[in-house]
Amino acid sequence: MIIEFSKYQGTGNDFILLNNLDGRYNELSIDQISFLCDRRFGVGADGLIKINRSEKAQYEVDYYNSDGSKSFCGNGARCAVAFASTIGLETTISEFDAYDGLHHAVYNQVEVGLGMSDLSDISVIDGAYVLNTGSPHYIQFVEDLKSHDIVSFGKEIRYSDRFKQEGINVNLVQEIENGLAVITYERGVEDETLSCGTGVTAAVLAYAFKEKMLGKHTVSVNVKGGNLKVSFNQESLSDFTEVQLIGPAVFVFKGSIDA
Repeated sequence: MIIEFSKYQGTGNDFILLNNLDGRYNELSIDQISFLCDRRFGVGADGLIKINRSEKAQYEVDYYNSDGSKSFCGNGARCAVAFASTIGLETTISEFDAYDGLHHAVYNQVEVGLGMSDLSDISVIDGAYVLNTGSPHYIQFVEDLKSHDIVSFGKEIRYSDRFKQEGINVNLVQEIENGLAVITYERGVEDETLSCGTGVTAAVLAYAFKEKMLGKHTVSVNVKGGNLKVSFNQESLSDFTEVQLIGPAVFVFKGSIDA
């Protein structure tokens, strides 16, 4: 099958985008997705996204991790909005369907502001925070990120008895002068990624929960691939609404490949 694709990245988190409005890629297999995401034999990406038609919204963002498993991806969704604007869809203000439900987005041709799901459930386990921002995340606050190996720590948590069945994304978070710094081990990729949108969102909400930051706030976050912002309204200790992930979505290249 000849697959026509575009490659995008959001703060170093990179994705293969497919226009599937006509259904041509409906039968794309897990093996094909894994091949396309392979950095040696395929295009290379952290994940693959099909833009599908939707009966619930303007379009569907159908996201797959590089191993073919499905989830919601914040950075991927932001890149999907930017890509959707190139295939005839209105994305200045749009609503799309995704793995975890409906999302709103605004796009100014530079940054995408992505509406994330409300949150009302944060667990504290041995001093770490566990929450789901479209994908499940484990948040551990540390004094110095440079003194930690996120891959070895991430595997230890992700494959622990508590989390190994469903998997979990693992984040280490450091408070810095102008906000937070975050490094992430992603399930599905099974390695560190330069950025994780749902992880950044989870880190900010866990921080707000820890610090009891009631009201409306915007927090800047540094990741290895750049900078993001998360805005939110903390209505009560564990109830968050108006959550938005804000950052760039950048076109890299386009092409075709036989998969």
